[in-house]
Amino acid sequence: MIYQVYPRSFADGNGDGIGDIAGIRSRLNHLSALGVDAIWFSPWYPSPMADAGYDVSDYRDIDPVFGTLAEVEALIAEAHALGIRTIVDVVPNHCSDAHPWFQAALAGGPGAPERDLFWFRPGRGPNGDERPTDWVGEFGGETWTRTTNPDGTPGDWYLHLFAPQQPDFNWDHPRVREEFEDILRFWFDRGVDGIRIDSAGLLVKDGTLPEVREDQPHPFHDLDGVHEIYRGWRRVADEYADRALIGEVWLPDRQRFANYLRPDELHAAFNFDFLGCAWDAAALRESIDGTLSAHAPVNAPATWVLSNHDVTRHVTRYGRADTRFSFAAKREGTPTDLELGTRRARAAALLSLSLPGAAYVYQGEELGLYEVEDIPYAMRQDPMWERSGRIDPGRDGCRVPLPWAGDEPPFEFSPEGAAAPWLPQPADWKDRTASAQTGDSASMLELYRAAIQARKADPALGDGELTWLPAPDGVLAFSRGGGFTCLVNLSAAPVPMPAQGELLLASGPLDDGLLPSDTAVWLRTAESTDGPRGADGPA
Repeated sequence: MIYQVYPRSFADGNGDGIGDIAGIRSRLNHLSALGVDAIWFSPWYPSPMADAGYDVSDYRDIDPVFGTLAEVEALIAEAHALGIRTIVDVVPNHCSDAHPWFQAALAGGPGAPERDLFWFRPGRGPNGDERPTDWVGEFGGETWTRTTNPDGTPGDWYLHLFAPQQPDFNWDHPRVREEFEDILRFWFDRGVDGIRIDSAGLLVKDGTLPEVREDQPHPFHDLDGVHEIYRGWRRVADEYADRALIGEVWLPDRQRFANYLRPDELHAAFNFDFLGCAWDAAALRESIDGTLSAHAPVNAPATWVLSNHDVTRHVTRYGRADTRFSFAAKREGTPTDLELGTRRARAAALLSLSLPGAAYVYQGEELGLYEVEDIPYAMRQDPMWERSGRIDPGRDGCRVPLPWAGDEPPFEFSPEGAAAPWLPQPADWKDRTASAQTGDSASMLELYRAAIQARKADPALGDGELTWLPAPDGVLAFSRGGGFTCLVNLSAAPVPMPAQGELLLASGPLDDGLLPSDTAVWLRTAESTDGPRGADGPA
């Protein structure tokens, strides 16, 4: 199981209200007790923080707000001593406008060689006043910003698929490719076990700059040339023993997705189809089957993800009328039933942790944290909020600092007497702190601990086969071998449990031999061939 740490919000060691390396090191015991196999760290590099660290100015150092490179090296060693591997985030599509290369490109003006490392282009129209294309950015809004020449005259435009402070690299240039392969070696040499690749499908652009047309190939999404880049990265990873490359690949086409996982490319990629799936038995089964079938030809492990630092936390999503996730549908003020969402999130935990492949847990997921949706406008920092015209509420709500202990904020996120956390915590998180939940067998934390430990102890879980069992409509039932069975009731009514079987774990109370709605169980039976009694066919 891989656990995602968002450093800014995990734990604050120096009292400035912002999470840091010292805070992470002080809480490694929590991750060890949870049963974590690896930690994925979101970016911690020097950055002006225009996009919470995804605007990198130096890929070989640590931002002072988080600590020092020496502290990171100590963290990696301490994690390894606990049997925990480390994965760092690399952002290859773009850098910060404070990056030395981009600053040299601006200072050098037209013809500067550094401009070839980015996408500088003249504007359209008689005076070059019009943007080179009408492409829409990944955060919404425009994708080109005009520069000013050293003599003060209007200059060329540069491309940024995200915010203007994040200029896109030109991956057609060999120097860019060489630079990032060297960055991989820099971190592998420091003991890092894996690289998570941000926006992995966006690196290559069509240099003719065509507009986006439904009947034409997209000019910058998933172009074939990106695969040669990752073949180069794989060769670097293979120079070291047991290193992994994991891609953030948002693609609806499962075959195109699987192309990134061919034997000479990435080892794994995030499964956003499952993350965005509705809380619906038929939809989830289709997602699971589609995921496994896409991964099988390339012999790559599937990944199962419920939340991350970019999406609405699933406790909140699952309590809504529409339980799917999409960036296009995010809106301020969407009603949520948190009691229902929490019950479904508990069941989803047992579902995701029993599927073949690798499970990812986003920090706070194990505490049952919900999306904080009442952050004052003046405190919001995500550029997605402003660039969407304040239609999309942004991603700050899933990045609120974690509650560790105590009855009021900051819940020991920071030491006593510290500055207030960089985003405000809800007062009612006092019941969801790690301390409050420890030892409470009914808590989300103890459910995760028990499920992860059981998963690690059972050879049938992790990689291997999944066999669907007969089940009533609205129920998922499958076996994983060795007598292990998972049942998830997503229907509106309780369903009978199997006649025989040892109960290993339940996401909620059972009802006199019935499996209630929005509840999951793990069972051990002599032969996992019978689904719930009364089954009338597959879900």
